Amino acid sequence: MMYSGRFAPSPTGPLHFGSLITAVASYCDAKAHHGKWLVRIEDTDIPRIYPGSEAHILACLDAFEFESDAPIIFQKDRLDIYENVIQELKNKNLVYACQCTRKMLGSNAIYAGTCRDLKLAFQQQAIRVKVSDQDICFDDRLQGRHCANLMQDLGDFVLKRRDGIINYQLAVVVDDYLQGITHVVRGADLLDNTERQIWLGSLLNYPQLDYMHLPLAMNDQGQKLSKQNLAHAIDPKQAPKLLQQAIQALGQETVDLDRPSVMLAQAVKQWDISRIPTGTELSGTYL
Repeated sequence: MMYSGRFAPSPTGPLHFGSLITAVASYCDAKAHHGKWLVRIEDTDIPRIYPGSEAHILACLDAFEFESDAPIIFQKDRLDIYENVIQELKNKNLVYACQCTRKMLGSNAIYAGTCRDLKLAFQQQAIRVKVSDQDICFDDRLQGRHCANLMQDLGDFVLKRRDGIINYQLAVVVDDYLQGITHVVRGADLLDNTERQIWLGSLLNYPQLDYMHLPLAMNDQGQKLSKQNLAHAIDPKQAPKLLQQAIQALGQETVDLDRPSVMLAQAVKQWDISRIPTGTELSGTYL
């Protein structure tokens, strides 16, 4: 099967250096395998979209001379597709309506299945998918064997919120399948999402993907670089310098400063995942 990878940022804030590391790694891994590399904007959580962040993402892709091998898709344009998949799961009795609010659930991290057998009407309720009491495991190319029991660790999880927002877990699984993605390269902060996505994909008879979760860039407070932690937006005008830094952060051989497309081509030729630092965090601090 031909390798098909993707970079899927969310416009809840501008791209930061951690995002750039993911973009570089996903691109280099795809191209080193003579595969495709696609871009998807994950914007289903419409209320959290930060003004101008989508434009910044697209400007950075241009400035760093990343080229998607297919037209960029935007999840907010695909809501009907996700609704159809939810209907498919309804038809199979794999989901149910849930009236529990955050206040009702309190600090409970594991959903107890309170509404599972109530057979509530779906209108204006959250929709949860049923999980089973079993181990789900996968072999991550960097992080090794990873397992979770969703019933014991999480419980039935939400696919659609009460306010109608499609959950990330559903949208990512559906789009990876419809776009023909075979390999996922992303940050280790999403490692614990993987079993949920494997479970959901299995319910839909989707093929299981190959995963590689990258160590995270950290700030001087020991926090991962993120929009929530106010990570600095990357400057498209500094593309060559920042690209060189991202490649070095991934432990790869240094590339010469040049046009970004030339630097990326050199990085692809030198790509070696055995050089990527082990663990879930990069050493050093980043802005």
